[in-house]
Amino acid sequence: MATPAEGSNPCKINDFAPPEGRHEGSAVRHIPGLAPARKSARKVTDNEGKSKRLRERIKLALPVRVHCRETAEHEWDEVSRLVDVTPFGARFALTHPTERGRLLHLTLPMPRQLRCFDHIEDQYRVWAVVCRVSTAPEFGAGGGDIRFEVGVAFTGKRPPASYAKDPSTLYEVETVSAEDNMWRLREMERPTAAGARSEQTRLQMALSVRLEVFDFEGRVTASEQTVTENISPRGAAVWTTLKVERGRFVRLTSVETGLAVVAAVRASRTGADGIPRLHLEFIDRRWPLEGIE
Repeated sequence: MATPAEGSNPCKINDFAPPEGRHEGSAVRHIPGLAPARKSARKVTDNEGKSKRLRERIKLALPVRVHCRETAEHEWDEVSRLVDVTPFGARFALTHPTERGRLLHLTLPMPRQLRCFDHIEDQYRVWAVVCRVSTAPEFGAGGGDIRFEVGVAFTGKRPPASYAKDPSTLYEVETVSAEDNMWRLREMERPTAAGARSEQTRLQMALSVRLEVFDFEGRVTASEQTVTENISPRGAAVWTTLKVERGRFVRLTSVETGLAVVAAVRASRTGADGIPRLHLEFIDRRWPLEGIE
């Protein structure tokens, strides 16, 4: 979960009259169900870029509604619970696939002391960028339910203009705004449309795989057994008759080993042979090629 850089102005989370008997330096007054944050939780960044944290994470299992637009035509909502939270980000679990750099819209009953705006509203509605995604280690063979642990950084009340044009745009945090203490964003460099090539050379080989597409509830609604045109540890091109837009997520499962990998669709094209292909980037793990090269 991201936090502002050392020296930035944190949210004004102490703008309330302290309860009788509490001194002015109290960090957060006690709220039922909210463990008080410990003071002086600053961590200085070293040369290796380790995370800075102005406030320690507060373990708070608040309900949160997560809204995501994968493409202009496909969106979903999911209700989850926070694992922990700071004024600048949060961590929670999802069953829907997502990836680092995606924008999500969150609605939650955030304690007012932890908000950076909308202090009088019942619900805190904030945009957030995905900074980290990890999957349960048991996910893979068997095609079971997907479960992702997601860490996000809060970015403000409104999304960037580029998001409205293309909701599959990927972002990364840049600096903290002095105006509203939210993370500013910059667009990540897009994979090229002509194949979304990874940095590693893809092997021209036909591996038998099952391609699965998720609906707005995160369930598999379309599936096809096919073969790869080429593959690397970080991505693949797959022949398919399924219609899947750029920006959507799919699952690719090895017919031989049962290994399952979640991938983002980076491009869709029809080759000179008239056969449509999807160009995929694996987002939750690498595809092992040892022993088949």
